[in-house]
Amino acid sequence: MIPKKFDIVIRNGMVCDGTGNPWTGLDIGIENGLISHIAKSIPTEGSKEIDAAGMVVTPGFIDAHVHSDLWCTRPDIHQIRVLQGITTELVGQDGVSVAPVTEETKPLWMKQLKRINGDIGEWPWNSIEEYLAFLEKAKLNGNAAYLVPHGNIRSIMMGFDGREATQKEVQAMQELVELGMQQGAFGVSSGIQYPPCVYANKEELVGICRGAAKYDGCFVVHIRNESNYSLEALDEVIDAARRSGVRLHVSHFKICGGRNRDKLDIALEKLEQGRAEGIEITFDQYPYAAASTFLHAILPPWMHDGGIRRMLERLHDPKLRERAKEEIMDNGEYDNPVRNNGWDNLVIASVASVNNRGLEGMSLQEIAQRKGIDPAYAAFDLLLEEEGEVTIIIHWGNEYDVERVMKHSLQMVGSDGVFGGKPHPRLYGSFARVLGHYAREKQSFPLWEAVRKMTGAPAQLLRLRDRGFLREGYWADIVVFDPNVIVDRATYEKPFQQSVGIRHVLVNGKIAVSNGRLTNAVSGSVIRNQS
Repeated sequence: MIPKKFDIVIRNGMVCDGTGNPWTGLDIGIENGLISHIAKSIPTEGSKEIDAAGMVVTPGFIDAHVHSDLWCTRPDIHQIRVLQGITTELVGQDGVSVAPVTEETKPLWMKQLKRINGDIGEWPWNSIEEYLAFLEKAKLNGNAAYLVPHGNIRSIMMGFDGREATQKEVQAMQELVELGMQQGAFGVSSGIQYPPCVYANKEELVGICRGAAKYDGCFVVHIRNESNYSLEALDEVIDAARRSGVRLHVSHFKICGGRNRDKLDIALEKLEQGRAEGIEITFDQYPYAAASTFLHAILPPWMHDGGIRRMLERLHDPKLRERAKEEIMDNGEYDNPVRNNGWDNLVIASVASVNNRGLEGMSLQEIAQRKGIDPAYAAFDLLLEEEGEVTIIIHWGNEYDVERVMKHSLQMVGSDGVFGGKPHPRLYGSFARVLGHYAREKQSFPLWEAVRKMTGAPAQLLRLRDRGFLREGYWADIVVFDPNVIVDRATYEKPFQQSVGIRHVLVNGKIAVSNGRLTNAVSGSVIRNQS
């Protein structure tokens, strides 16, 4: 039944509903936070009216990979997300996040993650349930969904030991994943390049995946190697999905380093073959040829055994420094960003102290030249001075390969956005860049296909029942943008420039952005897995 008056009516828009179908001219009536009515024309008035003539109307964008785990509780900082049309974020990424923790592991994770996930002081939670309850009490610009982080549950069971888990420990980790799923997580994440996940063997991956599969969850994974051994790394996670029955989602898919470009087509074929076999496989990608991560990712895996404290102790040891330097230059067995890309392509994004703030935006090659020392020692010294709290941008590829991957039907958009310092431009620009630069300017794919990649596709990944599409009865997470104007403005040199073209954003039926400006609405919510 059509009400006598809607809360909001969006009129005259070119509606892309998230399915990938071409736009249709429709009106949308919103009542009590939900899409109540969609029709060619709605005669009933709205208490608020939005004229979307000449504009595209889509579901709210869902960021499939982002690090807003604590930043989302700071609406004054986090507002840059909803200003881009992002209404839902999937956090708990790369196997390292803020819950679950114990009183023993909590201080370690608080220190390790504050450059990535945000620093809010003490964490008044241990379990995923308690963390999600904390978010529910916070003022959120947008919605948040969570993944069980592999590194957290591993550290609960075995600390940061650099060894393989026993069968008993794998079983206990599987049970912790199941508990996280019961508390509302949508799957399990791992960053098999990062400690402590890097020490896991395939049996451990199969175990945690079984915990997620039991509740129809997904396995969202930063694979063990994105460069020299990327094909073997894909084989590993595809087989873990095959054996566990989990749905596989590869994070920020890419092949790094010019010497590895010939692997890209083979890698995509592996994903397609797994899909043809019956394994549900997807991946996300940010629309840039540069990555962002911890500076300590340049170190060989043995340096991380025991956690950050032990890593810093080793960096003080002259003999171990020399050994690490030699491996950084010569060891291709681990995902080595220096060997694959060079010191001049590793740029400091953020540091913890004011003393080194001037290094943000400089490459490690430039820093080394300024100090008159080897780049490896410049990196080691910086890690010691900042107690490991340094992030970097890694320029790894080229535009042509980025576009090739983006055109693939299994691709969806994830910003991998990291706040702080001089961030990667993907934090401010990813979604507008796909719509403006790729869909409109380069015509890489139709606009409505771009919309599917950032709405319906991630909603399907998470099995969301009432978001990601414009349908009656769904929550009114909606974006209205100008298709002739929308584009990113953020650059590596000036990353804080807001994208243009987003006109209106609704989150749970409340207008969060009106005529390109924030309103006072803070209407985001925590979305829990209902499986």
